[in-house]
Amino acid sequence: MHLSAGRSFSCAEQRLVIIGLGLIGGSLAAALRASGFKGVIAACDLDQDEINRGIEMGLIDEGGKDIATQLVDASMVVLAVPVLAMEPVMAALAEALPRAASHVVLTDVGSTKATIRSCAVRVFGEVPPNMVLGHPIAGSEKSGVAAANPELYVHHRVILTPEPNVNPDALARVRALWQVCGADVLEMDVERHDQVLARTSHLPHLLAFSLVDTLARQDERLEIFRYAAGGFRDFTRIAGSDPVMWRDIFIANRHAVLASLDDFEAGLARLRQAVESGDSDTLIATFDRASHARHYFDTLLNKTSYQAEYNMQPQGKVTYRVHSGGQAKGRIRVPGDKSMSHRSIMLGALAEGVTEVKGFLEGEDSLATLQAFREMGVAIEGPHQGRVTIHGVGMQGLKAPAGPLYVGNSGTAMRLFAGLLAGQAFDSELTGDESLTKRPMARVADPLRLMGATIETAEGGRPPLKIKGGAALKGIFYDMPMASAQVKSCLLLAGLYAQGETRVREPAPTRDHTERMLNGFGYTVSREGDTCWLQGGGKLTAGPIDVPSDISSATFFLVAAAITPGADIMLEHVGINPTRIGVINILTLMGADLILENEREVGGEPVADIRIRYAPLKGIDIPVDQVPLAIDEFPALFIAAANASGTTRLRGAEELRVKESDRIQAMADGLAVLGVEHTVVEDGVDIVGNGNADAPSYGGGRVDSLGDHRIAMAFTIASLRASDDIVIDDCANVATSFPSFVDLANKIGMHIRVESRHD
Repeated sequence: MHLSAGRSFSCAEQRLVIIGLGLIGGSLAAALRASGFKGVIAACDLDQDEINRGIEMGLIDEGGKDIATQLVDASMVVLAVPVLAMEPVMAALAEALPRAASHVVLTDVGSTKATIRSCAVRVFGEVPPNMVLGHPIAGSEKSGVAAANPELYVHHRVILTPEPNVNPDALARVRALWQVCGADVLEMDVERHDQVLARTSHLPHLLAFSLVDTLARQDERLEIFRYAAGGFRDFTRIAGSDPVMWRDIFIANRHAVLASLDDFEAGLARLRQAVESGDSDTLIATFDRASHARHYFDTLLNKTSYQAEYNMQPQGKVTYRVHSGGQAKGRIRVPGDKSMSHRSIMLGALAEGVTEVKGFLEGEDSLATLQAFREMGVAIEGPHQGRVTIHGVGMQGLKAPAGPLYVGNSGTAMRLFAGLLAGQAFDSELTGDESLTKRPMARVADPLRLMGATIETAEGGRPPLKIKGGAALKGIFYDMPMASAQVKSCLLLAGLYAQGETRVREPAPTRDHTERMLNGFGYTVSREGDTCWLQGGGKLTAGPIDVPSDISSATFFLVAAAITPGADIMLEHVGINPTRIGVINILTLMGADLILENEREVGGEPVADIRIRYAPLKGIDIPVDQVPLAIDEFPALFIAAANASGTTRLRGAEELRVKESDRIQAMADGLAVLGVEHTVVEDGVDIVGNGNADAPSYGGGRVDSLGDHRIAMAFTIASLRASDDIVIDDCANVATSFPSFVDLANKIGMHIRVESRHD
């Protein structure tokens, strides 16, 4: 087995010496062997039997008890001894290695770095430039070289904590060592490492040891253990770990462990009080917050999501391989509207009473919003098949989160949160994934500052946003320089907490979900012409919300049917809010056979079933007044234009340049790959379509979605009229808006294969 198969990593050390041939050191040797490592692997251990066993297992070439002997001709040394044994081993290294031997790289595997760094300073006078401290986050309750596992590090993280004076070559060589073993390598500073590990590794081990010891000392222990269920076994498994090693860890990292233990004891005291007093809301808030945090941990561990520990996680790569051709037929219901899902949670959390939500979009962006409110003390049940129950805390009931609020890839969430948090009594910070940190936030930060908020942004007005609590907000009249529902909504939410009236004028109509939903929660928002306003200081009253299907998600299937001969699709329960139907208007102008059926109103929002059948499309000049009403739908509409007869012209769409990607350029680049004639301008594009129903409209090829979910889905739909397969890279973020997209696309007759890999 070659762990590095399909990876470009290599480790070219001439002689690697592992000091301490236990589980970790032995597994390192085993992983190197499995990777095809060509150098000599030697080991040093006080137990000669372990050395002999390592040689017999074929893990090491040679070894012995004497460090100096094994260091001859060494190019790298890995210290894999218990933490409290590090200093004498370093002293032996200092004596055996000449000071000129800077080519010999030193590293370690200890799980507490401050103590080991202090050892190095005492022994060497500093952390030498050729020493790179590290910690593989992997292990087992088993110990000794006999338990060595060549796959122990595969898809596990190794944290390196290099000092500022580190030799770049030494750092690169240690990184390569772990990468050939299949590990994902990241870096952080020593103090941060010890804090993180105290909470995620050391504290759980301490609790497991304590629980098993407590039960084992009771008279009825045999009965307790006999009837213990799987949960007890899973939690206490780590209590079987090496006692000596863990004693050393707890002593070495005592300060961080005690701090995390203090936090745990405080939480336990709160739970005890809730159980004692029968406080149902506190119990459900705690358990639900913990349950969903655990689900986030699963996605992080399995690399199925980019969420949670955003600054530590290497993102998996997802590629769509879509066969050309196929059909577009069937009756489907796409997930709930993302914009309304975000707002239902936000307003439900601030309302008085319990809000029941149906049709909630269980995509990553919406789930990030849920989790953010859980972190601010809101009890939220679900989601379960699109149902969410929110126990509102009232306008002043949010609590300070323990750290930054992570909103994933969602510009909507970040901008709306900015307005809502500007009125809170506590400080807060908003951050997101790599894509979101490139998007402009000055458009909300600037008007919020005019209202009296104190907000810091990164360079260029970009995330993260740091919001100072306790500001006395005042209402303003804001004439928006660009049409943006997110900016309007942000200011209205801030206006809830402002003194006086907050009034917003928009230069063109934008989606009005916030205004409709605020009115639905009993908070009056008035409108006259292009201006809406509200008075601060009111309250929200909980009520039921039925989220319509998202027209932005439905758009991909509308276009699929519009361009595919013989197509006939019925999309159920789609929101047709007048501020969102630009795509329907534009497709109708292009000649699409599109009918609204069963029109009705649900919770103040208009809804209909949409039937669309194939009809030849023609190129049009897209009306400028429809652009804001279809701003998120243009990637799919570009594909409709590529299949129309004649030229489709788009102007006034500068906003597309600052979405998850520069959508004008990203789509143009993909259209070029397919061979579609087009001309890009600053605020739009001209697309020359090929409306011949009897032949494919363009070729196939490989397209980069740039991590933009809508670009990925648009080119997936394009395959219906391609002459060859289309391969779309970087599609992981489709889950942010449309988690069931691939299943529904295959259901209507497309052929998509999802390929995943982890670099």
